[in-house]
Amino acid sequence: MTKKTQSSTPTDVTSPWEDTTPEEILEVANTMAGIKPEIPKSSSNAEYDLEGLMTDFPTAKELERFVFDETGVVLNLKGRANKLKYQTAMDVLNGEEIDPKFIGNDNPYIDKTDMVPVEAMPPIPDRDPTLPPESELQNYFFSPFVPHPDPDFRAVGKKCHCTFRKYNDGTISYEINGPWEQKEHGTKIDKYGRERPEIIKWIGACTGEQTVQREDGTLTPVGRRLRTMMQAQRINAGNIWDTFVDRDFGQFNSEAIVDPWGTDTRSN
Repeated sequence: MTKKTQSSTPTDVTSPWEDTTPEEILEVANTMAGIKPEIPKSSSNAEYDLEGLMTDFPTAKELERFVFDETGVVLNLKGRANKLKYQTAMDVLNGEEIDPKFIGNDNPYIDKTDMVPVEAMPPIPDRDPTLPPESELQNYFFSPFVPHPDPDFRAVGKKCHCTFRKYNDGTISYEINGPWEQKEHGTKIDKYGRERPEIIKWIGACTGEQTVQREDGTLTPVGRRLRTMMQAQRINAGNIWDTFVDRDFGQFNSEAIVDPWGTDTRSN
């Protein structure tokens, strides 16, 4: 009769690995083999992702400030679609090119409501259409010492830059070229209780080229005042107007050399 063999392992003994996960077993095996555990790596090379940005920066202002702090790039994200907003910020943070229309100009930490608004610069008036063409210019004179048109600036001695031009037919023009000045208008109390200007306006002395003296020698109202002012500025035995502005130049040509009196009526 064959003898029955009994198992050497008791059926009531529990395996020491029964409640151990595969990851824990792998960690123990690596430790025994001297292999150090590695820090998990993202499958993407990007340092920032949409989920992280949306979690940490729920508003456009916070997102703009974070991007500005990290990259120095000013973004304009307000009003954009939510996914587009965060995608644009993520692209900038990850060093990718973005559409220039998303680039802003103002520091995101500055609250525009606390700033004094600045009025847009007004357009420069057009050139007087009755003036001769610029190709017929005879001479010009530039003066940086003309009193400023604005009464407040003129009261503190500010000057403007003015160019006088004389044309071959005797017409004289003037043009104030600047400079532009900023002037505060009105007062208001801000949210901190401080008094500040209501708006800052540009005072542009620029006039465009305008007529001072017409072809027949008559002066415009502004022309009379400008001539009086320039004649009061003396130089040697004369004055600025007669010496530099209303100058007369002869038309030198071969005919004038032969007949300075203009008596030769023969045709050329």
